[in-house]
Amino acid sequence: MDEAHQADVPNWIQQHSVYQDLMRLDVGDSAQVYAAFLVYMDLTEVRGWSGVFGVSCPELQAVLLEGREKGGDTVQMIYPLPSHRSIKHRELRCVLDKGSPMLLCAVASDSSLVYQRLCDGFLTPDPPLDIQDQGRRQHRKRRLQT
Repeated sequence: MDEAHQADVPNWIQQHSVYQDLMRLDVGDSAQVYAAFLVYMDLTEVRGWSGVFGVSCPELQAVLLEGREKGGDTVQMIYPLPSHRSIKHRELRCVLDKGSPMLLCAVASDSSLVYQRLCDGFLTPDPPLDIQDQGRRQHRKRRLQT
């Protein structure tokens, strides 16, 4: 890890066993490894995902994460991407061609995370959980008569 980036990473993170495991994958981009660790912590500690671990992707020179959102769900691939880094369509194809559902996670410099679900083709979104069908008439706006 380069000295400039090492000074930015808090000491407790450098000593964390998962961070050390991610560094051992030797992808050559310490900022991307740090982003992968932040995403790992969010998925496991905040969102309650299980079986999350890092895998090396030599084609992208990046650490990808694999994990399950719920116990019986299929394994999903997560691509942690630092916000200063750009990505090309062929790089996304590389991950999508692995066959697993994919989440792209943009990691901002302030450690904010934004997830985007990607798929091969079109994906119909799930309906919102808190909206009930109230009939067509109630959704129409009435024109004000002047």
